[in-house]
Amino acid sequence: MPTTCSRPCRAAIWLPAIMGVMGGLLAGCAPGSDLKPVPPYDPGQYRLGVDDEIRVMTYEQDQFTSDFRVDSSGKVAFPVAGSLQAAGLTTVEFATEVSKALQAARMLRDPSVSVEVSAYRLVSVLGEVAKPGQYPYQPAMTLLTAVAAGGGFTYRALETRAYVVRQEGDHAVVGYLKPHDYVKPGDVIKIYERHF
Repeated sequence: MPTTCSRPCRAAIWLPAIMGVMGGLLAGCAPGSDLKPVPPYDPGQYRLGVDDEIRVMTYEQDQFTSDFRVDSSGKVAFPVAGSLQAAGLTTVEFATEVSKALQAARMLRDPSVSVEVSAYRLVSVLGEVAKPGQYPYQPAMTLLTAVAAGGGFTYRALETRAYVVRQEGDHAVVGYLKPHDYVKPGDVIKIYERHF
């Protein structure tokens, strides 16, 4: 006749505690566990940057409607109005700058100008993706959609977070992104390889 023990088995008491400690140690060894999240990015506040391609439209003035690229100094060479600072401005703010420059050059009295981005600068997706490389930023792009642009995760990929280098003002910040965090134009993202 089998006997039952009224006291809990020692293994039943210690095993969960040991597994919890081991899990904590392994999590501490996971790639990127020592990084902080990068500052969040609000895609609704898109600001122009180097290599963005824009279309400047001046209503009823076709001679002042054209496509431009933001150069390496963050400026746009606008005919007649000269070189205008674009990097760091929203499209609405840059349209205001173009309008002021046209008025100052006495080309138009009250120009109606709008600006739209025709091609966004690139996001680099490296590491454990099917096709590492540079891909155009898309509005409201998340880490998952950036990875999808790179062909998706490899079977070795750590899918819970990624290493990222992000430009914030005049300096670069290193941290991590989670799958549904927004990517910022110009981000350099590395998908980690899983260790287990």
